Amino acid sequence: MTASNRASAGVYPDRSGPLLAELLAEAGCERVDGPRVVPDGEPVEAALREGVREGYDVIVTTGGTGLTPGDLTPEMTRKVIDREIPGIAEAVRQANRDKVPTSVLSRGLAGQAGATLIVNLPGSSGGVRDGMAVLAPVLRHAVEQIRGGDHPRP
Repeated sequence: MTASNRASAGVYPDRSGPLLAELLAEAGCERVDGPRVVPDGEPVEAALREGVREGYDVIVTTGGTGLTPGDLTPEMTRKVIDREIPGIAEAVRQANRDKVPTSVLSRGLAGQAGATLIVNLPGSSGGVRDGMAVLAPVLRHAVEQIRGGDHPRP
């Protein structure tokens, strides 16, 4: 899901959402829908709740994680999740910090809503690439854990 007031209004095309969908498919997600482009704020909350009701294993958002007054994706996500998974969000912020020092300003969250993993990524293509580099290796295990699976044993 892309959270963007301007992209949802057609001011410019959504670039990070299609990239995110492509990277999720490459990460092994069997069914990738979207991106769904919504204005930031309450439409994000509504779309997240709809995705949880529809039974998606994973919902990854791009956009709305910055410091501007209109960046409300983390606040909307917090209303939907049952519990946070802070390690994912922390790792995403740190993933490319040396090259992009402003990555630490992202306020994205990760958490579980029912049986759905929700992760907020920044709205830039670079932020999506860096975030998916963190998320892809742990995605399958996270989904299995949320479903009640055990840790793999050697």
